[in-house]
Amino acid sequence: MKIHIKKGDTVKVIAGDAKGQQGKVLEVIVDKYRALVEGVNLVSKHTKANAKTPNGGIVKKEGSIHISNLMVVDNKGKATKIGRRIGEKGKLVRYSKKSGEEIK
Repeated sequence: MKIHIKKGDTVKVIAGDAKGQQGKVLEVIVDKYRALVEGVNLVSKHTKANAKTPNGGIVKKEGSIHISNLMVVDNKGKATKIGRRIGEKGKLVRYSKKSGEEIK
């Protein structure tokens, strides 16, 4: 299965509890086809006291989302499918199938 998103992409959630939310991809977990998206799918994690968090407590952090529930947002702010083609410099580039523009 090809992964159509990369770290740093802006994505929109198209299914699940976080449907409609947008955020930047922080990490892609290739083995499990999941991604962490900034500010989306926040879960509560109970932590013990340690040097980083002296009091411990409950910390909100991003949970992973399956890649099939994410769509890349192009430069115009619309969710779009991704295609691949040879660019001007002879390298493979990703482009928006909706607008035809390259995705950087």
